[in-house]
Amino acid sequence: MTIAQYETDFYQWTQQQAILLRQGEFNRVDLDLENIAEEIESMGRGQTHSLGSYLHNVMMHLLKWQYQPQRRGTSWRLSIENGRHQIRRLLKDSPSLKSKVSAMTIDEYHQAKKIAALETGLPLATFPP
Repeated sequence: MTIAQYETDFYQWTQQQAILLRQGEFNRVDLDLENIAEEIESMGRGQTHSLGSYLHNVMMHLLKWQYQPQRRGTSWRLSIENGRHQIRRLLKDSPSLKSKVSAMTIDEYHQAKKIAALETGLPLATFPP
């Protein structure tokens, strides 16, 4: 197994790297430490991205729920509840993400507000700053 296999057969690469790590083969030439480190960092970014996405969707649907009560429906309610559940689950599984929630909420709210305005046809100024 060569490091080049990372580019040509990712699944096989993951399996081989896991075997080498479990066996403690840390000095093997084919142990691809750089790509392993990149993949681990990518997993962390994925968690952060998921949290931001759920925060965005919950806030967007809450804005639509608040400002278009005549359009409230099961779909919005389920989206809000599912998003809240996923946020709780992410924070339970990765408690260190809690330190990012405040800043991410501010960032995601601005985008959620823009999307809510576009989807509802309401002026952006309708929504709280």
